[in-house]
Amino acid sequence: MIEFTHQIPTKIIFGPDKLGQLGTELAAFGKKVLVVYGGGSIKRNGIFDKAVESMQEAGLTWFEQGGVEPNPKVTSVQAGADLCKKEGIDVILAIGGGSVIDCAKGIAAAAFYDGDAWDLPTHKAPIGRCLPIVSILTLAATGSEMDPVGVISNKDTEQKLVISNPALRPAVSFLDPTLTYSVSAFQTASGSADIMSHIMEDYFVDGDGSMYMLDRIKEGMMKTVIHYAPIAIADPTNYEARANLMWTSSWAINGFTGALCNCEWTNHMIEHELSAIYDITHGLGLAIVTPRWMRYVLDDTTAPKMKEFAVNVFGVDASLPDKEAALKGIECLEDFFFNKLGLKSTLTEIGIGEENLEVMAKKACNGKETLNGWRVLTPAQIVEILKACL
Repeated sequence: MIEFTHQIPTKIIFGPDKLGQLGTELAAFGKKVLVVYGGGSIKRNGIFDKAVESMQEAGLTWFEQGGVEPNPKVTSVQAGADLCKKEGIDVILAIGGGSVIDCAKGIAAAAFYDGDAWDLPTHKAPIGRCLPIVSILTLAATGSEMDPVGVISNKDTEQKLVISNPALRPAVSFLDPTLTYSVSAFQTASGSADIMSHIMEDYFVDGDGSMYMLDRIKEGMMKTVIHYAPIAIADPTNYEARANLMWTSSWAINGFTGALCNCEWTNHMIEHELSAIYDITHGLGLAIVTPRWMRYVLDDTTAPKMKEFAVNVFGVDASLPDKEAALKGIECLEDFFFNKLGLKSTLTEIGIGEENLEVMAKKACNGKETLNGWRVLTPAQIVEILKACL
């Protein structure tokens, strides 16, 4: 049976030179703004100055929370929440990629919670009232600019956990593809792998979670990434490539493609444990894990869907037997990730060995006996997938 509820209240302002509208959009939520950002590149490339100019024109007061890490840490969330309480912040402005926006979501939720911010991703306390969030996106990857989910890490416990609440979906997001021109080839490649994984996690679902229209749209989105990511890497200021990647990133995970998803996201749960311990780039981890997972779960029952992926996304010969076509599709995906995007293909190459495989496999099940994805996996089976990634 096909049934779902779908709502995307985020206002998108897409295109270059739109930051003059920022002050007006922020002022709709109040007078005091917390600006959240990462390592400081927004101050070197002029984005921060443009944001400040617009806030000044709107008569706003702003405070800064910089230094947000890749795989944002709960310590940054707590510091931001404490600042919000101290200064009476009305709205959060996140300027950056998914890590910055995820951190802003954590701050938005923790700003109205009196306990430890880590209580929210560990579900020791429910997420209640949240501050509104406005985002300026600088990296196409996570889709956090249009979804209600954030991922927060705790280095002390070596955990990377999800927070989710409809109130955490940004109220307004500025999407200017020109702001991604300076993104490195590696980050462009990793972001593209992340976008692909978001779509694939919603594509490989059981039969009653499928809809012809949605599957064709997902295939079109994957083909868009496959076409434009190499162009963006070769020609970083190609507006068409950057714009297509940015808009695909947003729609890959805003709830539209996952309206019928009926299982857990296997590759994300496995990769979260890799980046929780080793702090690797999320998209890179997904690129390494996903093809190995596909090979591991390939059998007579999964082959038809994998063939559909191979034929419709990569143009594999439809006359081939299911398993043969499926394997060719996996080979095409590997070629895209590791040759066309130039990402490392094994965990060994990025300094990860066998020392934590069993721990990570168990934690990927999130306290349950199995990881209930498209194909249910036990911790022992997840270890086999991780070994294949070495």
